[in-house]
Amino acid sequence: SCSQTPGLKRSSHLTLEELEQREVLVLGLDGAGKSTFLRVLSGKPPLEGHIPTWGFNSVRLPTKDFEVDLLEIGGSQNLRFYWKEFVNEVDVLVFVVDSADRLRLPWARQELHKLEAMSMVEMQQELGLQAIDSQREVFLLAASIAPAGPSSEEPGTVHIWKLLLELLS
Repeated sequence: SCSQTPGLKRSSHLTLEELEQREVLVLGLDGAGKSTFLRVLSGKPPLEGHIPTWGFNSVRLPTKDFEVDLLEIGGSQNLRFYWKEFVNEVDVLVFVVDSADRLRLPWARQELHKLEAMSMVEMQQELGLQAIDSQREVFLLAASIAPAGPSSEEPGTVHIWKLLLELLS
């Protein structure tokens, strides 16, 4: 089989293994909750306190039809340089924002815009999508994860997981 990059997974030269994998990139500023999001999705309790991810963190979650690989890249300034290299290589981008950290929301916005991700309104205007359906959808979902340990059964997390599975199917 030929070596395909994850961003080219939809090509006609796919291996069986590539057909059965979906990739999700999880980005956000340091301390936004990316690692906690991955832990809770994988059924583990959140850790107490903030432990920054130095480099990468990944979780593979099996589903009935395929495996979901979630890749987190740390949110520190020196790691954000690499984000853009991965955005086009995955099936879904999840950008985590700590809504309680009001002072850093403009910073999170700036980093998201560096990825050249446009809002739905911008996309509709720039591409004239008002009359047709877009193939790329943007969802704003809120999930609160308390430090003491809600499980993967927390309603917000369950909703996000179901949406991810629907998007990846």
